[in-house]
Amino acid sequence: MTVPVLSCLVLPDQAPTEFLARVRDAEQAGVRTVWTYDHLSWRDLADGPWFSTVPLLAAAAGATSTVRLGAQVATPNFRHPVPFAKEVMTLDHVAAGRLELGVGAGAEDADARVLGQAPMSRKARGDRFEEWATLLATLLEQDRTDYRGSFYSAEDARMIPGCVQRPRVPLTVAATGPRSMRLAALLGSAWVTYGPYRQSPAPQEWLAAIAEQSGSLDTAIAEVAPGKRIRRIAQVALDETRPFRDADTYRRFAEDVAAAGFDELTVHWSRSDGRGVPAAALDTVVATHSGS
Repeated sequence: MTVPVLSCLVLPDQAPTEFLARVRDAEQAGVRTVWTYDHLSWRDLADGPWFSTVPLLAAAAGATSTVRLGAQVATPNFRHPVPFAKEVMTLDHVAAGRLELGVGAGAEDADARVLGQAPMSRKARGDRFEEWATLLATLLEQDRTDYRGSFYSAEDARMIPGCVQRPRVPLTVAATGPRSMRLAALLGSAWVTYGPYRQSPAPQEWLAAIAEQSGSLDTAIAEVAPGKRIRRIAQVALDETRPFRDADTYRRFAEDVAAAGFDELTVHWSRSDGRGVPAAALDTVVATHSGS
């Protein structure tokens, strides 16, 4: 049976030199994309070092030559689409067209509170995300944009010379509900899911959930973009280690992800704190996907 293509996440919580070393290791291992989180702080790591996504990706672009690089995922919680589009366009040039951009609605976490914004309902966050992502995509596709919406405005916003990739940097949309799935179908070159919101689901429960979500994406594509092909990415949680117990277990897990309809599997690259793929299992993971 086939297995998905391998991608990985390298968190921005380590010194830039160490971050770049891990990105280069992943490139040499043959992963498709190295992603990093786009947050201002993150969960239980909030009290430690946490570096900025855009400069790290720019440095990674200069330190690599083949691997694709991406943010996973940018949100409206602290990103305004006009200046962010300029940064994304510039990154695509620095990376010589190797940039990916994950986008999502954003959780009700520290990133949502850090700018002193009032709490938003789920519907309001959905409304904001739809406008944000649509405007961001439009900005990246056009030399000049004028827009006035409910949440954002752009007046004579210039994006020259535009992205290296045409019509723009590809978007990977994080989505689970029907509304965000339709947006993924409309705007996305790829879709990413982290599985169910339940904490630490058993691997088979997680697999069943992502298969169901993939079916929901099929429904959304049929409704708003019939015939469109979207790359499907499943992401393993940072603290999930059960699939990496041994080579046979991981091989079955990767095959099950492919059988659920996924093209790509993203794991957290091995870390010194023991989270992510266990160091002892990293060679097995890489070898499983070799040639996929």
